[in-house]
Amino acid sequence: MAVIGPNAHEERPKKGTYKLLGGYSGLPPYYVSVLDGLKKKVGENVKINYAKGCNIDSFSKEGFPEAISAAKKSDAVVLVVGSSHKTCGEGGDRADLDLYGVQNELVEAIHKTGKPVIVVLVNGRPLSINYIAENIPSVLETWYGGMRAGDAVANVLFGDVNPGGKLTMSFPRDVGQLPVTYLERPDFIGSGKGKYRFSDKSPLFPFGYGLSYTTFKYGEPKLEKTSINTDGTTAVSIEVTNTGKLAGDEVVQMYVRDDYASVGRYLKMLKGFKRITLKPGETKTVSFKLGFDELSILNQELKKVVEPGTFTISVGASSKVEDLKIISLTVN
Repeated sequence: MAVIGPNAHEERPKKGTYKLLGGYSGLPPYYVSVLDGLKKKVGENVKINYAKGCNIDSFSKEGFPEAISAAKKSDAVVLVVGSSHKTCGEGGDRADLDLYGVQNELVEAIHKTGKPVIVVLVNGRPLSINYIAENIPSVLETWYGGMRAGDAVANVLFGDVNPGGKLTMSFPRDVGQLPVTYLERPDFIGSGKGKYRFSDKSPLFPFGYGLSYTTFKYGEPKLEKTSINTDGTTAVSIEVTNTGKLAGDEVVQMYVRDDYASVGRYLKMLKGFKRITLKPGETKTVSFKLGFDELSILNQELKKVVEPGTFTISVGASSKVEDLKIISLTVN
């Protein structure tokens, strides 16, 4: 197995802190890199060919031949890229959100070897990783994982842990798309479908998105009461089934839209989420309360009120429209 990339390993610094811990950690007693974690996991059973490839903040391709050679000598590649506190940190904006330096060229070079590649991201901000999204079948987002990050990555890559995380922010396709968020308001024609010219408006990876080693199927949402008074409550429920071969976690999300409010509203707002564990073939019913906290708005007098009208309730696996099932609630 080849372990390649500027974020795959970091030696203990003599002072300061580890670059791959994000810059706020001080100097902890140890840090388990992805390379360290994978070596511990496989022991003597798997030969690991390590190559850095490039530095995180450099434009030199001097290390490419060694990295390509390591990939060609291996059955599979774990490619660890992203950012460090040298390229990402408080008070340090960037003009683009691409992988800095020659990292993207490194990804392309390793992909062209034809070997199976898994990309592991170690980073502190969302990145516009279009080439990776289009060409690499598996991407593991780890952010800055802490002192035992490498052990956690190894546990996920070898299936000891089935990941069930969801993104708490959207990944843009391009920096010119910012701000990119699921919190969209209707556009000037009221459809919410206003587009960029010559580019895709949708996020590369939307808020709430995340895959695992199993799959889930959502049923149709049902309302306990389809009509309530402004001071009333109801609940929405939905069946979720594990349709894969492994036990796994799913984070079920509920979004609410006040369709005709007296003040401007977002197309949807997250108002509830629940994490559930399902065995293969198991089905669970997940319910969310709908009442004052979920339906109220700040009106023009800055008072929290529930206004009569219809509400669109969306339940599903992410904020992406295609991942949501909808049902309408009437408030009298």
